[in-house]
Amino acid sequence: MIKRLFASRQIAFYLSKLFVVRCFAVLAALIFILQTLDMLGESARILAVKGNGQAELFHYVLLRTPQLIARFLPFAVLLGVLITLSTLNQNSEIISMKAAGISAHQILMPLIASCFLIGCVSFVFNDHLVTRTTAKLDAWQAVDYGQPPPAATSGVNIWLRDGDHLIHVDNVQGYGDNVRLSGITVYNRSQKTLVSILSADTGQWTGHGWHLNKVKSFDVAADTVTEKPVLDINTDLPPERFTLADVKADEMEVVPLYRAIKALDAAGRPTDELKASLIHRFTGAFAAILMPILGSVAGFGLARSGRLFVRIVIGMSLGFAYFVADNFALAMGNLGTYPPLLASCSPFILFLLIGEAVLIRTEE
Repeated sequence: MIKRLFASRQIAFYLSKLFVVRCFAVLAALIFILQTLDMLGESARILAVKGNGQAELFHYVLLRTPQLIARFLPFAVLLGVLITLSTLNQNSEIISMKAAGISAHQILMPLIASCFLIGCVSFVFNDHLVTRTTAKLDAWQAVDYGQPPPAATSGVNIWLRDGDHLIHVDNVQGYGDNVRLSGITVYNRSQKTLVSILSADTGQWTGHGWHLNKVKSFDVAADTVTEKPVLDINTDLPPERFTLADVKADEMEVVPLYRAIKALDAAGRPTDELKASLIHRFTGAFAAILMPILGSVAGFGLARSGRLFVRIVIGMSLGFAYFVADNFALAMGNLGTYPPLLASCSPFILFLLIGEAVLIRTEE
């Protein structure tokens, strides 16, 4: 089976090396240019905050670069495929391999195998690093690049309504019974009239209520402030209300996101957008596998025919058409027009069939 997929070990390593080197060279160039352009727009906002300097600019680059890598890796793979195959075609290497009895699929298989490994690395990279840097960058941008808030695992800037009362929490950490709140403010109201304001530095769920630390209570009618080191509040407000109040798929890893979706389903909340994002976490990472098939049109055909540039444009057009269709389907899934599975998987399957049809009809 392996011998049928790969023409030979030497050819497989040769093609894989050519492709991987060009792919990551293109990615490095893209990230350098895009990061430079992004810094031109954001550096003024970062340095406008008193006390910010070179260290904060470097911190922004560290947080922003993983996002750019995750977003533009498929584009780099597409361009790497086109450069590799067009170079091989220009040098008549593909013609030599086909003359030796190697099929078009065997020529592409080393590139597809390399893209599969790139997809695996991309999935782990996106799940463990990009989600965390995205959460930190969003929290930092929420305070206009001021003092960054503590790292949150379940949400920041959460607002809840409990009867007539309004509750605001700056930071939520943990899940289930281990939820810990920071920066708590409770606006107690009676018949839509503000009665008192209770604030606390931190709060911990005790199983039947909340244990608050460093509590201050302001009575509006008496215009007095009362301070207490601790305060226990017996309430039926569960910790899930805070952890599920603001679920952002791009800031959560796969396992916590799956748990949040299950909890929201149990609470009767809409989850189609989150389900589509969860499935797209897999299909998006492995979209690189499509690029050798969609860009294969650039590698075949006679270079002396003068149509090599046209073939490169066709391959690039197919690749960018996939990205447009993928974003469109995901947007339709977010709006509830498409089911989550259809929104996440249909572009991948559709363009896989299109690429295979073009390759088989023209080369096989």
